[in-house]
Amino acid sequence: MADLRPRRFRFVVFDWDGTLADSTGLIAASIQAACRDIGEPVPDDATARYVIGLGLADMLRHIAPGLTPERQRGLTARYRHHFLGGDAAIPLFAGVPEMLDELETAGCLLGVATGKSRVGLNRAFEQQGIGHRFVATRCADEGFPKPHPDMLLHLMEQVGAEPRETLMIGDTTHDVELARNAGVAAVAVSYGAHPPVELGQLDPLALVDSIAELRRWLRANA
Repeated sequence: MADLRPRRFRFVVFDWDGTLADSTGLIAASIQAACRDIGEPVPDDATARYVIGLGLADMLRHIAPGLTPERQRGLTARYRHHFLGGDAAIPLFAGVPEMLDELETAGCLLGVATGKSRVGLNRAFEQQGIGHRFVATRCADEGFPKPHPDMLLHLMEQVGAEPRETLMIGDTTHDVELARNAGVAAVAVSYGAHPPVELGQLDPLALVDSIAELRRWLRANA
């Protein structure tokens, strides 16, 4: 029998890297390699993972503050070189297509709010073949990056959703803070860039450890 309960959340917005796509390892390694290439101090894994989701310019400024514009361009170019070398092999986490199927069948609208550029997100959509599932998307180079509320405010306006009927799902504190700043509920996933203890300190609705657990939570609560 179909589940006829009213939906608590009509609009479900996902982060991309580290939430739907298993890309955080490549991003962190590319940051480290780029710093090494230009002779900057190489950040440790925790520092490299912390900046994931901020948008490329903010990410690299945080990692290597005070660079001249020329060296900043050099760092950006080396990051892109390393990231694009492995980009095509990035997989979705197991269970993502099935989770999106379930949400669509339940009548949810789906969106993406990501620190990727528009070119980067379009490339990921083409590689994974799931771009058609999302009715609205917003990228870091189209407005203010996370955790500024711009992304979610823009997406909600685009689909006509209220904050109370919108849910943000992400793997970083930047995602949870984005949701909070936009007046939106958040679910955090602990299998991506930021450690569970930091995510839990922001008091999301739930903190889940896998796509399977996220699917169960969404069935019961979304």
